[in-house]
Amino acid sequence: MIIPRLSHERGFAEHGWLTSRHSFSFADYHDPNFMGFSTLRVINEDWIAPSMGFGMHPHKDMEILTYVLSGVVAHKDSIGNSETVPAGEFQLMSAGTGVRHSEFNPSDTDELHLYQIWIMPNRMGVTPRYEQARFDEYMGGTLILSPTGESGSFVVYQDMKLWRYQLDGEQGVSLDKDRAYWLQVAKGSVVINGEQYQAGDATAIIDESQIIAQSDEFAEFLLFDLPMS
Repeated sequence: MIIPRLSHERGFAEHGWLTSRHSFSFADYHDPNFMGFSTLRVINEDWIAPSMGFGMHPHKDMEILTYVLSGVVAHKDSIGNSETVPAGEFQLMSAGTGVRHSEFNPSDTDELHLYQIWIMPNRMGVTPRYEQARFDEYMGGTLILSPTGESGSFVVYQDMKLWRYQLDGEQGVSLDKDRAYWLQVAKGSVVINGEQYQAGDATAIIDESQIIAQSDEFAEFLLFDLPMS
């Protein structure tokens, strides 16, 4: 079963300096049919104006992943990190016992475009931590998150994996029918099992053994391999 979650159906927020699309209920946006998916709690696609951003604010017991699509993030936190995260890099922060952080667009001219993703952890009260990395460009699947840190991926405190797929042509992906999957198109246009999806579109995938992804040009999607809830 493949359940589309198209870009225009997502929650929408416009704050002048911030335009945001919410895949799941978030802040003032509430959709009882999309409170989350398995252990995914938030997938927000944000466009942040030059010289603007999120001031210092707290989090606790959440795995927070940021993927920068264009522009640069200036990050500061209460555990001593002050970093810049350019386009193409991922940033992972475990809030654990509690952390405060800010995320700003340091450019005077360029818009910042990113995904912010919250994953509910299976370990509470861990020591807060921060990581960032650029993963090699690869036509196929690259492992970004895993519980064990295999293949150079970030360690995530949850029984899940995240793959980034880049393709220019056709890509078959084998799935486990005992797992749940969320596919988020990040760039380009992708045909999934015969149906067309654009950047921003997503699908929930349940009880499928395989998907076939096709694109006539460069495209990219994130595939979350999640426990069945």
